[in-house]
Amino acid sequence: MRKRKSGNLLTEVELEFMNELWALGEGSVRDVLDRLPPDRNLAYTSGATILRILDEKGFVQSRKEGKTLIYKPLLQKNNYQIRSLQNLSRTLFDDTPASLVARLVDDARLTAGDLEDIRALVERRLQDGSDEAGS
Repeated sequence: MRKRKSGNLLTEVELEFMNELWALGEGSVRDVLDRLPPDRNLAYTSGATILRILDEKGFVQSRKEGKTLIYKPLLQKNNYQIRSLQNLSRTLFDDTPASLVARLVDDARLTAGDLEDIRALVERRLQDGSDEAGS
């Protein structure tokens, strides 16, 4: 069997499976498939193929328990989020994080509460940064 090239980012279906594994901590093909919406209706063999690909790409590791493979994420969700946002900023927003944030806050679906939460996060980050600079 040929080893796939390691990818930095997940495909949509790989991300769907990783989200379920992150929620589970670890699990079998059946565990992951059972968490998908019923209308998803993926065959067991398709689920097994997706998890095998994730294993080959280095996103998960597997171990055998009896006849069952148990998969465990090797990459934490927050680390993948950081990687994805950095890639998005670089490729779609000319490596300008402020442009990415501007597009986010311009979203009409954000409520006043959402914007206040964002403001609080920015203010906290600025305070943390000024504390470090003063030390």
